[in-house]
Amino acid sequence: MLKGKTVVLGVTGSIAAYKIANLASMLVKKGCSVHVIMTRNATNFINPITFETLTGHKCLVDTFDRNFEFSVEHVSLAKQADIFMVAPASANVIGKIAGGIADDMLTTTIMAAKCPKIISPAMNTNMFENPIVQDNLTKLKSYGYEIVEPASGYLACGDTGKGKMPEPEVLYSYILKTIGCEKDLLGKKVLITAGPTLEKIDPVRFISNHSTGKMGYAIAENAMLRGAEVTLVTGRTSIKKPDFVKIIDVLSAQDMFEAVDENFDQQDIVIMSAAVADYRPKTVATEKIKKKDGEESIQLERTTDILGTMSKRKKNQFVCGFSMETENMLENSKAKLEKKNLDMICANNLKVKGAGFGTDTNVVTLITKDNVVELPLESKAEVAAQILDTIVKK
Repeated sequence: MLKGKTVVLGVTGSIAAYKIANLASMLVKKGCSVHVIMTRNATNFINPITFETLTGHKCLVDTFDRNFEFSVEHVSLAKQADIFMVAPASANVIGKIAGGIADDMLTTTIMAAKCPKIISPAMNTNMFENPIVQDNLTKLKSYGYEIVEPASGYLACGDTGKGKMPEPEVLYSYILKTIGCEKDLLGKKVLITAGPTLEKIDPVRFISNHSTGKMGYAIAENAMLRGAEVTLVTGRTSIKKPDFVKIIDVLSAQDMFEAVDENFDQQDIVIMSAAVADYRPKTVATEKIKKKDGEESIQLERTTDILGTMSKRKKNQFVCGFSMETENMLENSKAKLEKKNLDMICANNLKVKGAGFGTDTNVVTLITKDNVVELPLESKAEVAAQILDTIVKK
């Protein structure tokens, strides 16, 4: 997603400057061309040679350095940049940028850049909370800069509070969100269900399934990267939740139904990939379950058909479901598409190697009323992208 992109990192005088070496390394490994601009104060915390070694480009510090790569250095680099991130951003540099002051290589280059710009403040808590700093951050937001909220914790100065620069992985996620994909879902609202539901039998046992949520989470992340406002209704999973997505945690099928019901009408696209438990006990036992003929007897009833119920009341929404079959996959999935009034169904056969629950790959067939497209074995991230590609073209 980032291969071939040009990322400019501005580093200012903060103890957190050393973390940017990790960020630069992460970006280079993803195929980015990374250029680092440092203020003179930043060189007291980390040596420019570190960044030059990691990126393969000269680290820029002096505006009037004659040994540079570009004709008019700050202008040429500003034109090349796909994104400009200042991290860590000191109160001093934040104030300069907000005030239009361009008196060093960093502030001069960012002033000439028209690409998306991200500021990650890092400073003492009292400095960060100072009304002047807050006013400057508000001003930068009004100019289109994105501000990364600092983390809270123990600071280098010995204080505890808000002001820590987030970890490199968080900064990377902001860069990926901004330039990782074409924003062909910008302005769209997308609701996704993922993971398993769980139906209690008693305080100890429950009915569920083997779903891990990986497919739904991959779709949620890809939709977010494409600019959508994403709501993810998720059963209990052990995987990391996607960033920049509204998360609604649920447990049972009824919980999931209520969450979908509450949000359905506001959506443009609804993709239900959750593996909902088909049955639940009629009553949850609070005491030991009575035995009949030496066997425990549990009366079951069907859970709500969330997909079928919601799709029948759709107006302008594009509704996509999932079908997991062990036989007659195509026939059964086409029947489900018609019966449940769906716009598309993603079908797979659980007996096919690399498909189904718990894997990082999937083998999916995309079925609409007028087309059937068989996808090869791919990662779930790649499958997610193709699912959304198909929906965008509809």
